[in-house]
Amino acid sequence: MAKTPAQRAALHGKAATGPSAPIVNTSTKRTPQKAQGNANLILIAGSVASLFLFAYFHLLTLNQMKDLADGLAMPQSFVFGFSSAHVEALRLAMNADALGQLNYVGKTAGTLFALIFAITALTVIASNVAKKALRWTLWVLPLAFAAISLWANAAVDSMLGAETLDSGAVSLASGLVTASWMLLIASLLAIGVALFLGRPKKAAPEQA
Repeated sequence: MAKTPAQRAALHGKAATGPSAPIVNTSTKRTPQKAQGNANLILIAGSVASLFLFAYFHLLTLNQMKDLADGLAMPQSFVFGFSSAHVEALRLAMNADALGQLNYVGKTAGTLFALIFAITALTVIASNVAKKALRWTLWVLPLAFAAISLWANAAVDSMLGAETLDSGAVSLASGLVTASWMLLIASLLAIGVALFLGRPKKAAPEQA
């Protein structure tokens, strides 16, 4: 004979008429404030890493490379490009070890700076710009910076390591280096725009 729900409850000490409620671990609840705090920590870490890598690559390492090139500046240091005469002088002043060191720092610190800065810029823009069209427009700048910067380092290495200096290779490398600097500046401006748009809005004063 089938037992009634009341009889089953009395027998087992609890209701057995339906599935039990899922157990919720309230200790893992993530508030919007906590999520925002985690995002801010990631942005701070990315910003610090980007600043450190920029200083290490452009202000420290490339300047130290002058000691291996009779005081001549490295191609990546020229904001507005460089000439074939400067590149020819560099090729004469730098031996294979010096060229190897420049290639190494370009592939390590130069690559890391471009990628980490671009990721940080993308995150800042995504966190502060609500309009999709504007967000994508601003995203283009750091993405283009990362791509052009990596291409510029590769073009400089190819130019300096070639058996004979080609004017076309010099023009390409010079244009890419200049473009990377302009895109870096534009990306910083895009970050500024994003932070401006994402600033907290002041509440309107209440009418008496």
